[in-house]
Amino acid sequence: MGAEEVRDGVSLTNLDQPLFDEAGAVKRDLVDYLDTAREHLLPELRGRPLSVIRVLRGQPPFMQKNVPRYTPPWVRTVTLWAESSQRRVSYALCDDRRTLLWFGNQRAVEYHPALTPAGQEDHPGFLIMDIDPPPGAGFPLAVRAARLVRRVLAEAGLESVVKTSGAKGVHVFAPIGQASAEEAAAATRAVAARAERLDPGLATTAFIRDDRQGKVFLDSTRAGGATVVAAFSPRVRPGVPVSWPVRWEDLDDVRPADFTVHTAARLLPQAGPWTGGLPPQRLDPGLVAEGRT
Repeated sequence: MGAEEVRDGVSLTNLDQPLFDEAGAVKRDLVDYLDTAREHLLPELRGRPLSVIRVLRGQPPFMQKNVPRYTPPWVRTVTLWAESSQRRVSYALCDDRRTLLWFGNQRAVEYHPALTPAGQEDHPGFLIMDIDPPPGAGFPLAVRAARLVRRVLAEAGLESVVKTSGAKGVHVFAPIGQASAEEAAAATRAVAARAERLDPGLATTAFIRDDRQGKVFLDSTRAGGATVVAAFSPRVRPGVPVSWPVRWEDLDDVRPADFTVHTAARLLPQAGPWTGGLPPQRLDPGLVAEGRT
């Protein structure tokens, strides 16, 4: 089938096909959102090995790490060893509008960049906490747990920013500098443990779901070779919500469904940079030491 539209040299096809069941959106809605949001989304992706979640017609969603054979030659890639699969993987680097549009045409809905740029794997830029409420719980429970994490970070001398995950929970980021991946991972574990101690009736660090007893899970594993969905990325969820930066003072007044591929584009002028301009901060040695235990 021929292109219905061409943007920046990228042929866009089947734009009026439904995106996926319960999306309430067509492929054009996805492409239009990505194009409109590119000045905010591309800085989150640029130079970072990228995994995407694609939804092809008649198939369940799947995560794609290795670029397909038909990837255009102008898509930059980097080949890295993947410990999880014990093989070398050729990741895309989504550095420009043309590449982002190509991914959108491939029905790539979610964008999960590596936590560090290619070649800087041992120099993380953030401590990250993924806060996930239990099944059946509302978003306010995740917000309460996020405030525990913010308090722990502040007590360790670290300012933080927050965004909706685009699913049920929130992500808290604290920019750091001069730390190794091992140190960042240890510090993140300590932050989770301290937050749990502040309110053990609300939050838990239990990795086994059956051990969480209906509490909010503080996932401290977003370190090292992990990924986290990018700010401004859509999600494969009903209504196609978008992971969205929120000011701490506004967090009580929003819900994940407030930000979708239909509504988020008009909010972009007020969004600003995701990290809010926070500079890299010194990592508290006490956090690292506690996390190592």
